[in-house]
Amino acid sequence: MEQGIMDNHQQNSSLSAAESVRSLDAVVIGAGFSGMYMLYRLRAIGMSAQVYEAGDNVGGTWYWNRYPGARCDSESIHYSYSFSPELEQEWVWAERYPSQPEILRYLNHVADRFDLRRNIQFHTSVTSAHYDSATNRWAITTDTGERVMATYCIMAVGCLSAPNIPKITGLEQFAGQIYHTSRWPHEGVDFSGKRVGIIGTGSTGIQSIPQIAKQADHLFVFQRTPNYSLPARNRPLSAEELARTKANYRELRKAARESSSGATYDLPEQPRALLEATPAERQRLLEQAWQLGGFSATASFTDTMTSLEANTYLADFVRAKIREIVHDPAVAERLLPRDHPLGSKRPCVDTGYFETYNRDNVTLIDIRSDPIQQITATSVQTSAGAYEIDVLVFATGFDAMTGALFNIDIRGRNDLALKQKWADGPRTYLGLMTAAFPNLFIITGPGSPSVLSNVPVAIEQHVEWIADCLASMHEHGFNTIEPDVAAEEAWIQHVNEAANRTLYPLANSWFLGTNIPDKPRIFMPYVGGVGVYGKICEQVVAKGYEGFRMW
Repeated sequence: MEQGIMDNHQQNSSLSAAESVRSLDAVVIGAGFSGMYMLYRLRAIGMSAQVYEAGDNVGGTWYWNRYPGARCDSESIHYSYSFSPELEQEWVWAERYPSQPEILRYLNHVADRFDLRRNIQFHTSVTSAHYDSATNRWAITTDTGERVMATYCIMAVGCLSAPNIPKITGLEQFAGQIYHTSRWPHEGVDFSGKRVGIIGTGSTGIQSIPQIAKQADHLFVFQRTPNYSLPARNRPLSAEELARTKANYRELRKAARESSSGATYDLPEQPRALLEATPAERQRLLEQAWQLGGFSATASFTDTMTSLEANTYLADFVRAKIREIVHDPAVAERLLPRDHPLGSKRPCVDTGYFETYNRDNVTLIDIRSDPIQQITATSVQTSAGAYEIDVLVFATGFDAMTGALFNIDIRGRNDLALKQKWADGPRTYLGLMTAAFPNLFIITGPGSPSVLSNVPVAIEQHVEWIADCLASMHEHGFNTIEPDVAAEEAWIQHVNEAANRTLYPLANSWFLGTNIPDKPRIFMPYVGGVGVYGKICEQVVAKGYEGFRMW
């Protein structure tokens, strides 16, 4: 039986068949960015750890999402680990925005370089994690029938990893191929000569639609909500850029951690309030940002997520650009977002998305005015007619933030199910832990910056906080930690108050869970920013882990 520094004095008293149950300091669920780094840090503090991963390799999001055009919307020099200066210097990113294959190669390189695979068990899903109050340990069961007892259970399941497939009448009758963008066949899909229907125009739809349109005989886009999208202006990275980045990586990393978004932007001017600029300056700054591409248009201004007037000005600018790009005025009007502020849903960056609607083999169907009624063996039928298709693609996103957690039967003290505790919305302290679930950690959980930031920065901050916490506990003779209910309540109130000072709650988005039927409408991420959040976490530690109980 494998033993580690935290469990050498504990027994599996609640299990008679001890020989068949592994004993570990920590179990980590998921082998993406967060699970891999968590394993690295657990090893560094001398803990025995096992990572369980449903896929057959590392990568998390970038293992599962292989749809055409899959690409990160954070710049590659920031979308990477910062814990190893040697790794930073040896890896060479090819493009401004890394593609899915490149990110997966990077993560495989990291796994090999730090010998992580020997503690990762692939093809294995964790089905349940139950806290045993008698031993202060977690009993974990997998779909292979394996049982493990661990002092700590660490959820590295990701915020966007539980696919959402809407229930549509007749879907089971469809005789063609059905794909979800987040569960794409690893061998790819050939759309040549096919009539393809795609449902969804969020980030994955905006990335995949231009690529599918290039290959399909005809592409029917079923759009419920028009989305804002900014041009990525993706390009190869020059040797000079890479050399400059590598020479300044430490400064870049520090600035990213202190920033709001977890990334820095190479802007020609300091960000300023849009409303403080004259109309002529506004137009110049907006045109400048549009040409720079990416999130320059949102990063250039300080008031577009707090002032509806400023946001409307920016949104009008983007709507005017869509009208310029799309040749057919009627199609352009259907593509104009009007029901939410720009940025209040996940902002998108694209390569040729709006230009795709100028192709003769692309048809846009507005399913808000012409809703889908049913799917037959060969078509998608709306109130206005039927669209014959051979392939149906769902780009319908995820049950975000909580879905992957709820897919596991997680039970805390007194057999309390996490689903039950969070029935009215997720409840955490710092997005890291939830009361009544001792020693259960959630990396980038609800109530942390997570999806509102450059995610690897948020992941590293959480992983390092958890590892430092566990090392401190061991040093002081503790092996159990749990947040106070009062601290949790105060944090929830702070998260809600911060969100309500912005425009985010004005949209129906997966940030609030509104894409999932019957899910409570609660704004789940923390909008205070990566830098502010990091300082709060540091202050909690400085005050003796204020808000937590240890024993």
